[in-house]
Amino acid sequence: MLTEHQITLVQGTWKKVIPISHVAADLFYTKLFELDPSLRPLFSDNMAQQKQKLMQMIGVAVGGLNNLEAIVPAVEDLGRRHVAYQVTDEHYDTVAAALLDTLDKGLGDDFTDEVREAWTDTYVLLATTMKNAAATVS
Repeated sequence: MLTEHQITLVQGTWKKVIPISHVAADLFYTKLFELDPSLRPLFSDNMAQQKQKLMQMIGVAVGGLNNLEAIVPAVEDLGRRHVAYQVTDEHYDTVAAALLDTLDKGLGDDFTDEVREAWTDTYVLLATTMKNAAATVS
């Protein structure tokens, strides 16, 4: 479970990412495909739309951290949908690395060890929820 302080850190730093969301999305997908080029075919050729969806999805999740029960059904649904996209548990680790790298580059000095830990814990919580839901798909 996340602490109130961690939620505040994640939400506060996300507000700093929003103005650079186009750059952040570019950084994220560049790093993601650098870490695992085999992921590129899982995405459509319309990366502009994909980047916009990513930023919106993160924004909704971050905004909902104060009321996790309200966003869990949507997060679970996302996890189940990712099964059809051939997403595996290992891909979640790659996404985590790309996300943390993006936040590090995008936030600079504001990406302290404490902020990194808060984002890591947030990602693990959401990714675990998605993976658990995905495991129910037969």
